[in-house]
Amino acid sequence: MMKIIPIILFAFFININSQENIEFSEWELVVSNQQFPEGITYDQKGNLYSSNCNGNWLTRISETNIDTFLLASDSTFQKTNGMFAIPDGSILATDFGKGVILKIDENRKTHILINGFEGKKFNRPNDLTIDENGNLFFTDPKTWGPEIFDGRVFYYNFSTNLLKQVLDSIAFPNGIGISPKDGRLYLSESAKSRILSFKLNSNGTLEDKKIFVVIPGGDPDGLNFDEEGNLYVAHFGGGNIYVISPEGKILKKVKTPGLKPSNVEFAGKDLMTFYITEDETNSIYKCRVNKKGFNIF
Repeated sequence: MMKIIPIILFAFFININSQENIEFSEWELVVSNQQFPEGITYDQKGNLYSSNCNGNWLTRISETNIDTFLLASDSTFQKTNGMFAIPDGSILATDFGKGVILKIDENRKTHILINGFEGKKFNRPNDLTIDENGNLFFTDPKTWGPEIFDGRVFYYNFSTNLLKQVLDSIAFPNGIGISPKDGRLYLSESAKSRILSFKLNSNGTLEDKKIFVVIPGGDPDGLNFDEEGNLYVAHFGGGNIYVISPEGKILKKVKTPGLKPSNVEFAGKDLMTFYITEDETNSIYKCRVNKKGFNIF
């Protein structure tokens, strides 16, 4: 199912702002023979997990091994995308096959955490993140199109089991994250080739919508932050990782091994190993970055 190939691919990058010293090493292939890999997440035990959107398994990567963590079935999952490892050892996952949000415990038992909204399954739950209080935000796109605004964002409070829709009328909401710098929520509006930001209120509501940056020529997809608040974005179809300052300035444009990078994650004990999922080559790659990734936990 999976094949490890000892090959190094070179990263060609452009330093757009020479005052910002962010350096990437060469890309190294971690694993190939994936099926539209996505949703990469790193847990507190040093394991990295990824979805296979067109496959029937979840991949697990440790320092010493790569294996299949979980196989799909009617009782587990159908098609997962975004995932997020939480402190109790579980993984939260968006299941766009079932239209639900899942919780997968340490024993690989899968539970439906949220089965829909107002009596209906979610459309295509895509990506998720956790705020500093441990509450969940996730995106729910439906139809891709720059003038089709049927995407939504939801908030879920674990303490009260409160679920509410906090955004609608988004043109394919995709990657989502919360900045350690300003505490705002950042959202890839893929069909508009831009990233939005919002003020995040204590009750989970969002306001003060701003267009943070526009990245044409592809879809902004998965995103993540370093500790300084710089945003790292997979540019699906554009074949690059963009690094964007908290002020919205593009600091770096890093060429990826394929044209369809889909998600990004910092990992390793020092959180300075940078992983990407890449869907043209159906592979996962890594490199070293001289910035420490942000870990909310």
